[in-house]
Amino acid sequence: MNLLHIDASILGRNSVSRQLSAAIVERLRSTRPELQVRYTDLAAEPIGHLSGAHLAAAQGAASDSQALQADLDRGRKALEDFLAADIIVIGAPMYNFSIASQLKAWIDRIVVAGRTFRYTDRGPEGLAGGKRVFVASSRGGLYGPDSPAAGLDHQESYLRGIFGFLGITDLTFVRAEGVNIGPGPREAAIAAATAQAAQLAA
Repeated sequence: MNLLHIDASILGRNSVSRQLSAAIVERLRSTRPELQVRYTDLAAEPIGHLSGAHLAAAQGAASDSQALQADLDRGRKALEDFLAADIIVIGAPMYNFSIASQLKAWIDRIVVAGRTFRYTDRGPEGLAGGKRVFVASSRGGLYGPDSPAAGLDHQESYLRGIFGFLGITDLTFVRAEGVNIGPGPREAAIAAATAQAAQLAA
């Protein structure tokens, strides 16, 4: 089995989502030692955001830009890594009520008509079903369903929607929430999320 491990936080060793995604991968490897893990750090090696030049190249326009070609190759590799993975573990911090732009750039490379979804006369159909996705979610405030700020959650709601669009229904969130409220809540949130990660199985 193949596991794709994605991190997107810009905080390095201070990142809660990185800490949790690593704990999830460690736990899954302990339950399935044969897992083959591929790691991608989208903060250290970002994928370029889509531009008109990307779309023109996708439609067959010629380009002599080496930088564009390198980025197109990186995008194709991201898609192939995603398609080859049985399990995807994503470190996804909330930034300004949504996901990191680095993670959005990666998502834009894997949501590809004819590869991970298609349009039919009955509407769109996801083509990536059968994969399992674990999201290590970190949020500075409180955005759960019963929170006054629940309507500002465009992080987990977006990830549920986009992976559901691709046909992925096996989606698990390991969440540390309120990590910027203070030291006590931060430690409690990380401890609870780490305990949840320790119960997961591949």
